[in-house]
Amino acid sequence: MEMKSIFFTTIICFAFYQTNAQNIEVLSIEECYTLARQNYPLVKQAELISKAADYGIDNAAKGYLPQFNINGQASYQSDVTKIPIQIPGRTIPELSKDQYRLSGEGTQVLFDGGAIRQQKAAIASNAAVASQQLEVELYKLKDRINQLFFGVLLIDGQLKQNELLKKDVQLGIDKTKAALANGVALKSSLNMLKAELLKVNQKGIELKFTRKGYLDVLGLFIHKPLPENIVLLKPVRPSRGAEIHRPELSLYESQRKSLDVREQNIAVRNLPRFNLFLQGGIGRPALNMLDNSVEPFAIGGLRMNWPLSGFYTSKKEKAIIEINRKEIDLQKESFLLNTNFMVKQQNAEIDKQFDLLHTDDEIIALRVSIKESFAAQLENGVINTSDYLREVNAEDQARQSKVIHEIQLLMALYNRQITTGN
Repeated sequence: MEMKSIFFTTIICFAFYQTNAQNIEVLSIEECYTLARQNYPLVKQAELISKAADYGIDNAAKGYLPQFNINGQASYQSDVTKIPIQIPGRTIPELSKDQYRLSGEGTQVLFDGGAIRQQKAAIASNAAVASQQLEVELYKLKDRINQLFFGVLLIDGQLKQNELLKKDVQLGIDKTKAALANGVALKSSLNMLKAELLKVNQKGIELKFTRKGYLDVLGLFIHKPLPENIVLLKPVRPSRGAEIHRPELSLYESQRKSLDVREQNIAVRNLPRFNLFLQGGIGRPALNMLDNSVEPFAIGGLRMNWPLSGFYTSKKEKAIIEINRKEIDLQKESFLLNTNFMVKQQNAEIDKQFDLLHTDDEIIALRVSIKESFAAQLENGVINTSDYLREVNAEDQARQSKVIHEIQLLMALYNRQITTGN
C-alpha cells in the first residue's frame, strides 16, 4: 500500500509539473524583433508607399494610349477678313463677326524621347527612397527592444540571486536559533537576521514590480500582453561581424540612383516629340474662311514639338545634381565614421566584460568558502551575526556582479550587432 501511495503521488506531482510547464510562456529576442516590426504603426506605411508607386506607374503608362480632347470656342471680333474687290452682278459674302467652333482631337504618341519611361523610373526611385527611409526608422526598434529585453533578463538574474541570499540568511537564522537554544547566542542576533530577511524580501518585491514595468512596456512594443510568469530566453552570444550592413547604406544608394534618374530626365526633356493627330468638329467658319455657314471639318497629320528652353538651364541643373551626389557621399562617409567609432567603443566594452567575467567565478568561490567558514563559526558562537551577514552580503555582491557582467556582455554584443547591421 505504501509503495502504491508513493507511486500515485509521484504521478500526480509529475502531471502537475507538466501542466504548469505547459502554461509558462517563453519569448525570445528574435520573436520580439519580429513582433515589434509587424505591429509598429509605421509599418503600414510600407504598403501605402507600394500602392502609391503602383498607381503612379500605371497612370504614367497610360501616356502611351491615345489621348482625346474636346475644345469649344465662341468669339466676337471687331473685324473680319474681306475681299477688297467688287464683281459686277455678284455679291461676295461677308463673314460674321461672331464665330463659333466645337471640335474633338485625338493624339497618339509616336516618339516622346523616353519621357514616359523616365517618369515611371522617377516614381519607382522615389518609392525606393521612401521605403528605405522607412526601413531606417523601423530598424531603430531593435535598440529599444534590446534595452527592455536585457533589462528583464538582468532583473531575472537579480531575482535568482535574491533567492540565494534569502536561503543564506535563513540558514543563519536556523543556526542562530540552535545556538540560542544552547545558550551561546543572544536573541538580538536572531532579530538582526530576521530583519535582514525582511529586507531581502522587500528587495524581491521591488525587483518583481520593476520587472512587471519592463514587461508592460515590452508588451506595448510587440502588441501582446505579457504575463508576469513569462520566461525570456537568454540569447546565445552572437559572433562579431566586422562589416557594416546598416539600412542607412541602402538609403544612400537609393538616393544616388534617384539622382541618376533625375539627370537622365534632363536629357529626355530636351528631345523632340512626335505625335499623330486627328481633329474633327463643326464651326462657323470651318476650314473655308470664305464660307460663313456652319460646316463640319476634319484635319489630321503628324505633329512635332521640340522645347528648346530647357537647353538654357540643363548645364546648371546637372551641376546641382552633382552637388547633391557629393552631399550624399559626405553623409555616408560621416555615418560610417561615427558608426566605426561606436563599434570601437562597444568592442572595448565587450572586452572589459569578458575580462571581468574571467575573475567573477574565482571571487565567488573565495566568498563561498569564507561564508561557509563563518556559518560554522556562527553556529559555534565564535562570531556574531554582524560578521556572518557581512560575509553573506559580500558573496551576494560577488554573485550580483557576475549576473550584471553576463547580461551586460550579452547586451553589448547585441548592441554591436545592431550597430553593424549584422
